[in-house]
Amino acid sequence: MFVRAGAQCGIGGCHDSDNYQSPRTRAVQNMSASLLITGGAGFVGSNLVRAALRDPKVGRVVVLDDLSTTNSGHLNGVDVEFREASILDESALTSALNGVDAVVHLAAIPSVPRSLANPVASHHANATGTLMLLEGCRAAGVNQVVCASSSSVYGMNPALPKHEREWVRPMSPYAVSKLATEQYLLAYQSSFGLSTLPFRFFNVYGPGQAPGHAYAAVIPAFVDALMNDRPVPVNGDGSQSRDFTFVGTVCEILLNASVNAVSSPEPVNLAFGVRTDLMTLIEKLEKITGKSATIEFHDPRPGDVPHSEADNTSLRGLFPEIKPVELEQGLQSTVDWFRSKY
Repeated sequence: MFVRAGAQCGIGGCHDSDNYQSPRTRAVQNMSASLLITGGAGFVGSNLVRAALRDPKVGRVVVLDDLSTTNSGHLNGVDVEFREASILDESALTSALNGVDAVVHLAAIPSVPRSLANPVASHHANATGTLMLLEGCRAAGVNQVVCASSSSVYGMNPALPKHEREWVRPMSPYAVSKLATEQYLLAYQSSFGLSTLPFRFFNVYGPGQAPGHAYAAVIPAFVDALMNDRPVPVNGDGSQSRDFTFVGTVCEILLNASVNAVSSPEPVNLAFGVRTDLMTLIEKLEKITGKSATIEFHDPRPGDVPHSEADNTSLRGLFPEIKPVELEQGLQSTVDWFRSKY
């Protein structure tokens, strides 16, 4: 069991409820922060590690990852403290949190299909893992926690764009586990005074996102098929739309939130309200790759939502200086990376 060290509300102290009426930013006390990234060997995590090591405000980066859904190759050549262990391993988690100022919590079993194949494993990693991390932070006196939730929590809600105060109705075990993730962060903010910020990721893409496996995301799956002259697999009729967000922009925001101790009393959408349907996406990739697509239609996947688009008002309020990478530019970077690796 974790034993709480220090004052009841950790090194950041307790906070009156009045402080939770709106998102706010608190100054970071350490000029050179020590950052723990759970799931740091994955797609988003490894991109974040590299961004953090370039940031003069970050003096140390620790990665905790059990490599269950990735491999350490994403961190080749990177000078980082790597701990191969699960966030469900209390001893490893306690060790990784030692001396840390802030946590970016990305560790999870990702994707809707994986959760349909093994709902219990998804719950343990995503929901219970988050709870154990938060308890570990309380014990270690780590006051800043930023995490990845998911737009999948909106589920059956048809409203577009999706605003954080819209009702949620998850359609998959994965979405339920991510709803638990974000709500645990907010509960620990209210109950124990932690500075927390749960981001609802939409469709993150970019260099480092692997194709060629059963749970591959749509953009690497499409690029892989095009570059290898295979049919492009489309689940459904191609009219489904997504709010695609470049991983470099996501990492810029995660890092900003971590080192500047940004928090919010509500979840925050991490996307910019630009919705693209799958057929348009294929057309853009055809132009970039110089390939002509043969499309192979499949039945829609269980648990997938037809459309997704973020209301970005809260995000813009917290990070007004952030300029997102445009879709065409991000797709070009993704294709360039793919060509260099495959």
